[in-house]
Amino acid sequence: MAFWEELSLEQMNNEQWELLCDGCGKCCLNKVIDDDTEELYYTNAACHLLSHKTGSCDKYPERFKHVPQCTAITKDNIASLDWLPDSCSYRRLHMGKTLPSWHPLLTGSKAAMHQAGMSVKGKVVDERKIKYLEDHIVLWPLVSKD
Repeated sequence: MAFWEELSLEQMNNEQWELLCDGCGKCCLNKVIDDDTEELYYTNAACHLLSHKTGSCDKYPERFKHVPQCTAITKDNIASLDWLPDSCSYRRLHMGKTLPSWHPLLTGSKAAMHQAGMSVKGKVVDERKIKYLEDHIVLWPLVSKD
């Protein structure tokens, strides 16, 4: 059995925890909350550290130095991060689901994730080039295949 099927999230070591991340980049998208309804909306405006070509953070190990408000997804806060999309592997496992069939741990690479359209690769714009986030609301980050 694979470690994610044998261990709970709390039992995983740091290396295992990091391997769970599928690298989709959806957590790096700016979000908008409606003041009246408190509904959350995703935008296609990505953190300026996110590579639009690969969908990966260009400065991942030192991201907090460059973006202090970046949220670390941890064992301690996963339950409270309700803004993570349903396709997020951390969220899926926390909710008792399995990894999706396109996950790099199952396929050996990120290619299947990109082919399934589950990453931000080629779909985002740099947040620094955006004037109004509300003009960039998108639904595709909410799609969850598998």
